Amino acid sequence: MINLLNLDREGLTTFFVELGEKPFRATQIMKWVYQQDIFDFAKMTNLSNNLRQRLQTIAGFKLPEIKTMQTSQDGTRKWLVQLDSGNSVEMVFIPEEGRNTLCISSQVGCALDCTFCATGKQGFNRNLTTAEIVGQLWLAEKIIIADGQVTENFKHAISNVVIMGMGEPLINFDNVVRAMRIMMDDFAYGLSRRRITLSTVGIVPALLRLKEQCPVSLAVSLHAPNDALRDQLVPINKKYPLAKLIAACRSYAQGNRHVTFEYVMLKNINDSTTHAHELVKLLRGIPAKINLIPFNPFPSIDYQRSAIEDINKFRDILIQAGLVTVTRKIRGDDINAACGQLAGKVQNLQLKVD
Repeated sequence: MINLLNLDREGLTTFFVELGEKPFRATQIMKWVYQQDIFDFAKMTNLSNNLRQRLQTIAGFKLPEIKTMQTSQDGTRKWLVQLDSGNSVEMVFIPEEGRNTLCISSQVGCALDCTFCATGKQGFNRNLTTAEIVGQLWLAEKIIIADGQVTENFKHAISNVVIMGMGEPLINFDNVVRAMRIMMDDFAYGLSRRRITLSTVGIVPALLRLKEQCPVSLAVSLHAPNDALRDQLVPINKKYPLAKLIAACRSYAQGNRHVTFEYVMLKNINDSTTHAHELVKLLRGIPAKINLIPFNPFPSIDYQRSAIEDINKFRDILIQAGLVTVTRKIRGDDINAACGQLAGKVQNLQLKVD
């Protein structure tokens, strides 16, 4: 039984052509599922009776399920999304004035073991399927619409998607790209490229593939301005050091694309004025925005959040050098839904990172 939610429009077209059907069946299915929330083939009235009966025997639609929900004092929501036996991921909904943002996961756990991230401490089990990735958006849409939190001027309840939940999305490249293409498809959610942001620690070959195949907004988890420190904080830097990563970011930024660099502020680790000046030198000439992220603590971690005065000094140095820099507002930390706090439930396995 094939799960049609794993297929983007191109995949659905191939599926129907191989059945001997016309290619337009793909857009018909997408409209029923993503625009009208119809999953029952019997109700898809513009399909022939014979096709509907045939589809019922060979295909279907399988979504993940919401297991629990927590709501922060600031309105942020965190859902635990049940996948298969023993595995679940977390996704986060962040309402703001004029926009509703959904932070979704791409892997069950993470194998990269960034030292300041709760997800990495959970280990790794597997990549999410396309259906499990886009299914998070479908589930959140239903809940937010039912609660009447739809943002004006947008066709759907979720106006922005950030793929920066659990996992490294570029290690799950094919499934993530298919999911993003569904999100952007006019017959599905119709989100523009600039309203989908993919966050990566910098898997350089996959980053360059992303530029060619699906150039959405890019956020790079940088967190250090030199290799010695980044090797400690983000171990994959030993494989893809800053010179290679920054060169890839310069390439990605061609064509007036801005790259967002995320920088978690760790007390007495990476927050000195010397680090700030190093960062200015590193990013010189790249159309960039820097998000300074106050560290969000979690159990069994020794790092501390930088003092606000140190964050402000760091920010001011970057701004004076001409870099667009903001300090990210902390959202959902009272329910462990803030950046770096997502954990879910992971049956740990090993993964070799290519």
